Amino acid sequence: MTRTRFTASILALFLVALAFVPRAAVAGPAASADDTARFLAGMMPSTGSPLATYTNDAFWKQHARNFDESWDVLEKRQLAKVRSLVAKNFSNPQHVLFYIFSGPDFLYADAFFPSADTYIMAGLEPPGQLPDLGKLSRPELAGALRELRSSLNSVLSYSFFRTKSMRVELNEGRITGTLPILMVFLARSGKTIYDVSLFDLQNDGSIHPVEDKSANPTAKGVKIVFSDDVGKKRALYYFSTDVSEGGVQNSGFLKFCGKLGNGDSFVKSASYLMHSDKFSTIREFLLTHSVSLLQDDSGIPIRFFAKGWQLHPFGRYVGPIPLFAAQSQQTLYRVFGKGRATPIDFGIGYRWKPMESNLLLAVKDETAMAFEPAKWPESEPASKPQREARAEKNDGKREPRVHHKRKQRTVSNPISKMFPYLP
Repeated sequence: MTRTRFTASILALFLVALAFVPRAAVAGPAASADDTARFLAGMMPSTGSPLATYTNDAFWKQHARNFDESWDVLEKRQLAKVRSLVAKNFSNPQHVLFYIFSGPDFLYADAFFPSADTYIMAGLEPPGQLPDLGKLSRPELAGALRELRSSLNSVLSYSFFRTKSMRVELNEGRITGTLPILMVFLARSGKTIYDVSLFDLQNDGSIHPVEDKSANPTAKGVKIVFSDDVGKKRALYYFSTDVSEGGVQNSGFLKFCGKLGNGDSFVKSASYLMHSDKFSTIREFLLTHSVSLLQDDSGIPIRFFAKGWQLHPFGRYVGPIPLFAAQSQQTLYRVFGKGRATPIDFGIGYRWKPMESNLLLAVKDETAMAFEPAKWPESEPASKPQREARAEKNDGKREPRVHHKRKQRTVSNPISKMFPYLP
């Protein structure tokens, strides 16, 4: 009798302990990549998915409502207008899209280039892992979804990622890397994901599954195979790699890209990096391998398009934001001059307000002369300061300069936290 009571007590203690075991310890089979993407995007996973059980929880319902509301606004304010512009003005799309400095922004890659078969994207942020959401407890999962929404705030609001903030968020959250964000954008863009595979890049341009544990990889990345509901399978490659001169020449990244032949290119919110010769190799690759190149003014300087390109300006050029004031391009004021540019009714890039945004579509044409570089210089001579003008009127007697001592102040510039490649 005593032994029976002792056994019953042990069983009761075991059941009580089991109730407090985190879900990770009793998790079942992992969900498919497509169901994981849909769940993260606030969309119902397939019937029978191990994630379906969470969709009745209040935290996921709130997550889904937040995503639905944000996406409805984004669709009306941005994506529908982008697709309309593309349908009216962009022709001859290529099978390959090179989107360098992209981070995980498949959202605008798909909006501007919806028919590409292969998307090549690159950024400094690591791809991370395919998240196994079943290993998280319900409180952990609720927190992970909040972190995901937070990391997407800037791209949904302004069309670009606040890269430094994103790097911290993607490295320190419960769900890490660019892969979860890529999956969310694929799901919300109506894609079905068939396969997700992490790879290592070698300096000869070959990629190998991470399971092979290749020696001395030069970069890491992820390949996602997907399709539209009724379309053929397509591929997205995201590379976590340095494309500056110190990184790109030996990484094998451009060797991999070169095997794909020519394609279209897209550059947006790129911190004006290709204005510097520190990024001359990637700049030359895009100029050489692009049949057409769509960019805002933060991409390749306009002087490289003087000959051999047809230029089609969209929107309005008002110069860079104050942080990048030194990158102003006088020729762009002329390219976007009155009557030359097609208006756009959405915002894009650092100048994210609709009436301040610019896009330039450059289409390769060896016979074209977009402008005469000597006629349209990049910089114009500055006018004389008013003090010198007054001095000339005063028989050359200059007014004495008055120097005012000011107390040194530290000024915080929150915009500088957004960009990763600042000198």
